[in-house]
Amino acid sequence: MDIELLKSRFGYYQDWPKPGILFCDVLPVLRDPITFEVLITNMLSHVFTKTLPDLAAKDSNARINYVVGLDARGFLLGPIIAQRLGAGFVPVRKSGKLPGKTVKATYAKEYGEDVFEMQCDAIPAGSNVLVVDDLIATGGSAHAAGSLVSQLGAHTVEYLFIVSIPALGGAAKLDAPEYHLVEMD
Repeated sequence: MDIELLKSRFGYYQDWPKPGILFCDVLPVLRDPITFEVLITNMLSHVFTKTLPDLAAKDSNARINYVVGLDARGFLLGPIIAQRLGAGFVPVRKSGKLPGKTVKATYAKEYGEDVFEMQCDAIPAGSNVLVVDDLIATGGSAHAAGSLVSQLGAHTVEYLFIVSIPALGGAAKLDAPEYHLVEMD
């Protein structure tokens, strides 16, 4: 029922940002505080019932130290999830948006190429990280974020999304398990 509520709030745009793409816009979910809370509660329910127990099975003292949110919709989810987990939040930004020394990763999306960056001192080596974004399609941006985490010597525990398009094979590119609430064709 919660998932149907979320799906009913999504916006869909045919041929955006280019012909042949049906864009799933999750932003309308944020317009309704109850639906937004349903979204966050469902994501955290997974983390508390699956991700954290799996992590504890490997190391009883382990915890998620940081939540990484991808530019730009991951910025809307990541800080809330991080705060509720007692973790720090770290943004992954498009090239040229962060001050100081950064690590970089180039990625291809279904409609172009881009570069992500993270500040070099954002995550200490050995940290456990949860990567959060709105949607996984081809997996390019999520893979790039995982690469940035790895470059800093940290460990991606899981990738967390609202929507997945499994037919595009994005999860196969990731170095850790992927979880999503909604599947689209």
